Amino acid sequence: MFARLNQLARHLSRPLPNYAHRSAAASPARLTPSGILSGIQTSSVMATTNAQGKSMIHTAACLIIGDEVLGGKTVDTNSAYFAKFCFNLGIALKRIEVIADDEDEIVEATRRMSKNYDFVVTSGGIGPTHDDITYQSIAKAFALPLVLHDEAFSRMKKLSRPHPSQPDFSWDKPSAALTAKKRMVELPYDDKKADADQVVFVDDGLWVPIAVVNGNVHILPGVPRLFERLLEGLKPQLLPRLTDPEGKGVHRLTFSTPMAESAIAGYLSELAAKVSAKGVKVGSYPRWGKAHNTVTLVGRDLEYMESLAGEVEQAVQGRRVSVEGEDSEAE
Repeated sequence: MFARLNQLARHLSRPLPNYAHRSAAASPARLTPSGILSGIQTSSVMATTNAQGKSMIHTAACLIIGDEVLGGKTVDTNSAYFAKFCFNLGIALKRIEVIADDEDEIVEATRRMSKNYDFVVTSGGIGPTHDDITYQSIAKAFALPLVLHDEAFSRMKKLSRPHPSQPDFSWDKPSAALTAKKRMVELPYDDKKADADQVVFVDDGLWVPIAVVNGNVHILPGVPRLFERLLEGLKPQLLPRLTDPEGKGVHRLTFSTPMAESAIAGYLSELAAKVSAKGVKVGSYPRWGKAHNTVTLVGRDLEYMESLAGEVEQAVQGRRVSVEGEDSEAE
């Protein structure tokens, strides 16, 4: 499974031609002696904006935060889901990183990603316990206070239920449990910006907010079902900021070949050079232990890619398939 995730990330995170990332913030931030950024401006990663004045989204990055992932206790599926999400919207996913529940690492990674990419998503570290430090770390990264968000807290009280192990829990009576719960709605907050640009609720059935920091860092939970549900709920707000507002994304044609990669390397190199001007990328992926390998064409110009299908099938002595591995049973 890890090999498949790595292959997916390798394939989807490579930049597509013509989706180039624009220059980062025009005014660089400065570090104070305490290590806090000063002079931070609203993210201006993109030089272009849409009709609503929102920056356009061309590139993305994903930051997975959690000792449990690095320690092998939990398998990260959120980055793979995010990769597919970006691919389907035509957003060029440039980077996926996994880091520890470490304040310094979170500060460094979120500053760097916010500067370099248009759409940044973090996953993990926003629970009630001592090691859930994502909110406080990102607040530090952008010199913001943590503020109890009233609407998020109201939603929490309305939509969440105390655990069976807490039969005497009260929302009105101070307790360690209440303090712990409030940590999940104490968000990095800039009182100079509109609330709607910093705290987004995308699902009426969930109290969990998406906190948005520095204009492009979106803080999501690590629980896969929540991560996926919130990300999908965010899609309507992202579509107007895409090059293709209909969200058609890019297309992938997949071919199964019995040929060794080395046997078709020359042809694929020639093909890649020929199609690059059309914004099409050629991929080649081994399937260890299987009789067939995989070749892909990825790009936006589906008509052009379809015109190449017959040529590719013949050159690699294979056939087009709907999904990789669909011919495994025949093997």
